Amino acid sequence: MIAARFSLLTLLLLLASGSVATSPPRIAIIIDDLGYGLDAGQRAIDLPGPISFAVLPGTPRARALAVSAHESGKEVLLHLPLQATPNDNINDPLSLNLDMNRREFGDTFERALSSVPFAIGVNSHRGSMLTRHPGHMQWLMDEIQARDNLFFIDSYTTHESVALQIAREVGIDARKRDVFLDPDQDPETVVREFERMKTLAQERGSIVAIGHPYAATLDLLERELPKLAAEGYQLVTISELMKSR
Repeated sequence: MIAARFSLLTLLLLLASGSVATSPPRIAIIIDDLGYGLDAGQRAIDLPGPISFAVLPGTPRARALAVSAHESGKEVLLHLPLQATPNDNINDPLSLNLDMNRREFGDTFERALSSVPFAIGVNSHRGSMLTRHPGHMQWLMDEIQARDNLFFIDSYTTHESVALQIAREVGIDARKRDVFLDPDQDPETVVREFERMKTLAQERGSIVAIGHPYAATLDLLERELPKLAAEGYQLVTISELMKSR
């Protein structure tokens, strides 16, 4: 007992003095919505560090950008469109919707996954309607589970999402987004959210941030990503963050 108390006291003193190294906060950044603009998508892929890229299936540049990201040593995710609201008029290719039956749902998922080569995981695109429905989220997790080694990231566009809960119940490696870097394209917003990302990383130890290939976002990331290590943060791939859970 005395030895145990002494060891604990010694550890606390070492931590207080900085003699024991602690792991730096880890940050995984995913850039969503690749697949339409070739120039913006390639500029995103050229960002320094282990950034991951979520590619919209069935879009004109999906395959080319997925291949480019993979050849650049970057990780690729399927950015799966899920129904947002009943009045939403945006029609993304290969979107999963509430009015689909089970077979249509599965067939569409398969086509979406096939259109994005090298995808190692799935993250949701929009989905404020569909992610609230347990039945459809069960279908989605069944499809993901049927493919070996895919993980799931809930972009978490609504606090009513049950996607993460069901993924974990099924046994899929899953996590939700912590920060959107660019809820709008104002450069001041991007700066604010980037700083919030760092604060949350310090508080939580690790964090998932999502951005988009907007000019303001890419401007900031090109400027700030090279500084993260010196500021005490570790930028990691999304798969590395998932494996360490």
